[in-house]
Amino acid sequence: MPKPPTKPYKKRMPKEDIFEFFKRLHAIDPEPTSDLEWTNAYTLLVAVTLSAQATDEGVNRATKELFKIVDTPEKMRDLGLEPLKEHIKTIGLYNNKAKNVIAMADILINEFDGQVPQTRDELTSLPGVGRKTANVVLNVVFGKPTMAVDTHIFRVSNRTGMAPGKNPDQVELALLKIMPEEFALHAHHWLILHGRYTCVARKPKCDQCVVYDLCQFKEKTA
Repeated sequence: MPKPPTKPYKKRMPKEDIFEFFKRLHAIDPEPTSDLEWTNAYTLLVAVTLSAQATDEGVNRATKELFKIVDTPEKMRDLGLEPLKEHIKTIGLYNNKAKNVIAMADILINEFDGQVPQTRDELTSLPGVGRKTANVVLNVVFGKPTMAVDTHIFRVSNRTGMAPGKNPDQVELALLKIMPEEFALHAHHWLILHGRYTCVARKPKCDQCVVYDLCQFKEKTA
């Protein structure tokens, strides 16, 4: 779980600045997409499940050959546990992840007719699927305006003063409350990408930031 900021930011970003924040990110990248590579709802679900405590790049390398032969729960079950481990052994915690993915395939086949469910409660009932993973699938595949708070969104939300919170759940609720409706669908992708490539953890690239003047972060690097 991400750590809360050491010093709470007392000054919050004004509502009009929040709109401008996302307006600028939209102008740069109108249709942001996940860095994970996938072909259908099921492969995205597997990819996001595997991405916990791993990089998207690492997951993509591991699933490149896997997704050529497995793109349904039935094919995953037929593949089996040990062969799956061989495909994903370069990913952290691969033993437990492989067990979850196989168990997930069985449940999808037996309880959901082999289809990825479209509600958060059903998704989080699957092995290895937490709220963040469910939100990603609901957003990317089913077009629902969810907010999947990872370390990047948590950091950006607190640093900028947009939606401060002590834990991911608080930040998620705060973001959903203040999010302009017209930007809600792609907001979590914009925030992830901004945190991954510009508002990085150790030394944010403030000199390259298009929302620099809107940010409430007191320790800007430019």
